[in-house]
Amino acid sequence: MQKGKNKKRKTFTRRDFLKGFSGGAIGAAVAPRLLAQDAASLQTEKGKIPLYSKKQITLAVNEKKFPLVVEPRETLLYVLRERLNLTGSKMTCARGECGGCTVLLDGNPVYSCMYLAIRADGKKVTTVEGLAANGNLHPVQEAFIQKDAYQCGFCTPGFIMSSVALLNNNQNPKMEEIKNGLSGNICRCGNYFKIYEAVSAASKGVRGS
Repeated sequence: MQKGKNKKRKTFTRRDFLKGFSGGAIGAAVAPRLLAQDAASLQTEKGKIPLYSKKQITLAVNEKKFPLVVEPRETLLYVLRERLNLTGSKMTCARGECGGCTVLLDGNPVYSCMYLAIRADGKKVTTVEGLAANGNLHPVQEAFIQKDAYQCGFCTPGFIMSSVALLNNNQNPKMEEIKNGLSGNICRCGNYFKIYEAVSAASKGVRGS
């Protein structure tokens, strides 16, 4: 004879399933409202600086000043291409790996796809469009043409800007120094030999020899 009464075994019924499902559906419907309330609570009072705001900046691009109102999220590349119509700098990888978007910022090469426009406020920006002077191409541009240092041409502006930065700091680089100076740029066509040859030739033009 068994002692005590047998406990009823719990079973998962259709009613339980529907209750759980309805609870999830209600949660899915209510959650956005709660999130909206939280977002509303982040709003600042009238007269104070908003949490997310635009900013007035001045970009000095290729010796010209451009007053602009930009959003914090806008990259330098986006502003150059979409706002100033300077499309020489290319949107290639959009994650700072290929160098197709390289521009000079106060003389230093930077990936403009990763550099926020707000950070460039008041700084000197040089793009490939700003290299030629008095109707004459920059020695690097001329050398790239003479040495056929391009194929599809999509990476060419970035390589040219990195080459200019290299030669501004070292007018007579050795081949190993040229390779190191351009290591942040990728040519998907694999035309590296002619690119290095062009930079070597351009160094002579920069030196005036």
